[in-house]
Amino acid sequence: MRLPSKRTRAPSNVMSKLISRETCRKANVNFRRNNNTEKFRNFRLQAELDTHDPEASQLKLPFLLKRSKIVEIVSAKDVIFALAASGVCVAFSRTHNNRICFLNVTPDEVIRSLFFNKSNNSIITVSVYRYDNFSSLNCRSTPIEYIRRKQPAAGFPLFETESLRWPGFVEFDDVNGKVLTYSALDNVYKVWDLKNYTHLYSISDKDIHEIKISPGIMLLIFNRSPSHVPLKILSIDTGKTLKSFKHLLHRHRKVDFIEQFNEKLLVKQENEDLQIVDVRNSQMALVEKTDFMTPSAFIFLYENQLFLTFRNRLVQVWNFRGELVTSFEDHQLWHPDCNTNNIYITCQQDLIISYCKNKFTEQGSINVSNILNGKCIAKVQCKPNNPMEVHALQDVTALFYNEDRNEIYTGNASGMVHVWSN
Repeated sequence: MRLPSKRTRAPSNVMSKLISRETCRKANVNFRRNNNTEKFRNFRLQAELDTHDPEASQLKLPFLLKRSKIVEIVSAKDVIFALAASGVCVAFSRTHNNRICFLNVTPDEVIRSLFFNKSNNSIITVSVYRYDNFSSLNCRSTPIEYIRRKQPAAGFPLFETESLRWPGFVEFDDVNGKVLTYSALDNVYKVWDLKNYTHLYSISDKDIHEIKISPGIMLLIFNRSPSHVPLKILSIDTGKTLKSFKHLLHRHRKVDFIEQFNEKLLVKQENEDLQIVDVRNSQMALVEKTDFMTPSAFIFLYENQLFLTFRNRLVQVWNFRGELVTSFEDHQLWHPDCNTNNIYITCQQDLIISYCKNKFTEQGSINVSNILNGKCIAKVQCKPNNPMEVHALQDVTALFYNEDRNEIYTGNASGMVHVWSN
């Protein structure tokens, strides 16, 4: 007969809990887990904010005046920025739960993306304009303090020397504190300092197919030949070449992806095994194609030396030995096509917060799960008898977690932004 296991009684007061936390590693782990659970306990709808204003005087284009789904949410302390698919971007005050201003500073400006630059406390908008048929990207940096003063036009343009007409692009790299621009007009990539936007160096090579950025380095992927793909690793700070090499390919097989994470190179071809190559010594780990299907998106967890994959609503965690670390017990994404604007990874990279399917109802829920063990530690769901909460969790199209304020912001297909907290 199996005897019941003996349970250790939990400390009965705060002081003993803190002592236990400091003296026992197991208790410390439990403390963090319980603390995360408490942080999200009893989250309820606190505020509703609307990006739609059909009478907005500064919006001239007819499609800007129509209600549109939220595609991106960014927060800077007590200011919430919400971007709609139409191109309207609104700043809200969380303190007063009202609209501060539109970030569209000209009547024909269509904002395509947002980036909060923590290094200088500013919001960067990437916009297109009607005067050139919405074909060129234009960047503007506006200090958050100007936003609070309702002066979005007080910002200043960035990268004016660059022609960012499609297929040109701009990419902001928070990890390394850099900006990468590509001018298709002259086939030149440029790297800029994210803090003060000074130009650091240029890369000019018409054979570059793609550039991948990871901590400290850039991977240059050149146009492939039938048998191999040329690769080059550069220092992100100086542009100096650290390593040049060729990776052999299966002929007549499409390359699904090439990704770089520190010294690890991930290569996957169509209907082939995943290759994880250590670029220092060329040692390779293989993951069978039946075990690793090509994902629709990646998120690299730099703190934990792991990576997340997203495929068909499922999230998995892998290590760089090609081993599956975590399958989540209750974290089936609502949207089949992964959109990272619907997913938030905490700064410590220990939690993932997503808009998910609910096992017990047809209504979606916001699920908070532990990345390392896959356990669902909290779930934000509406009360059936609360019509505002039911509406708020219908067709969520964007999600953001404000770690400073311990609040979750969601946007839906109606152009509404909702604030959840306890």
